[in-house]
Amino acid sequence: MINLNVVAAALFAAITWNLLTWWWGLPSSSSHTLVGGLVGAAIAKAGVGSVVVAGVLKIVIFIVVAPMLGMIMSFILLAILLFIAKRSTPSKIDKIFRALQLVSAGAFSLGHGGNDAQKSMGIIWVALIVTNHVSPHDPIANWIVISCYSAIAIGTLFGGWRIVKTMGQKITKLRPYEGFAAETAGALTLFGATHFGIPVSTTHTITGAIIGVGARKGVSAVKWGVTTKIFWAWILTIPVSAMIAALIYFILRGIVLKFYYIRFVSVSYLLISK
Repeated sequence: MINLNVVAAALFAAITWNLLTWWWGLPSSSSHTLVGGLVGAAIAKAGVGSVVVAGVLKIVIFIVVAPMLGMIMSFILLAILLFIAKRSTPSKIDKIFRALQLVSAGAFSLGHGGNDAQKSMGIIWVALIVTNHVSPHDPIANWIVISCYSAIAIGTLFGGWRIVKTMGQKITKLRPYEGFAAETAGALTLFGATHFGIPVSTTHTITGAIIGVGARKGVSAVKWGVTTKIFWAWILTIPVSAMIAALIYFILRGIVLKFYYIRFVSVSYLLISK
């Protein structure tokens, strides 16, 4: 069902939606836009029957489950931390958790690469399969692994500061111990999902965890206007990416067909001339 046009259309759609949501400062899911892109391009090429519904359904279910898990875990973890630290001074708490946040952020980044980078590897792998460079039973080559981990690390290093600002300031105000709780909850959720082979959204997970931390302080502590916009971005990601990918697939197919037509006409002209 898949050829390089399908893969290219999926990637173009994913990049387009990611750039749009970055510009709007909305933390959307790169994972889900990739899924939507593959589904849309595959349907454009071979119809609805080309989609493995069970696989897509599992991903769609975790659009809800992943942030809920992050939210519940961060809420509980923050309650435990507050109980343990109730007799400590605010300055001491702040100093300790500023250091511990390096550990929690590192753990969350590890969970990010352990789940998200695998999806990029899968796209490269399927491109190699359809071009007969590898078989479906071959292991993932080390150059694919290293390139995907490097790309995700470089992307994190350069930073999407519009997204950082939304996550760090516009959902709820985070103190160091609250950031630690959110990152730890997000990391644990990602580790669990990766262990069971479930592709979840890192963005959804950490957003849910941040909302859980905010909810622990009271419902009013969460900026629901911004959160609603984020939820809408989540809902629209797969269908919009699918539509973009389908459109791009038809454009690419048209270009390829035009190329072959010109080539056919040229060869025919040469043969007739001879």
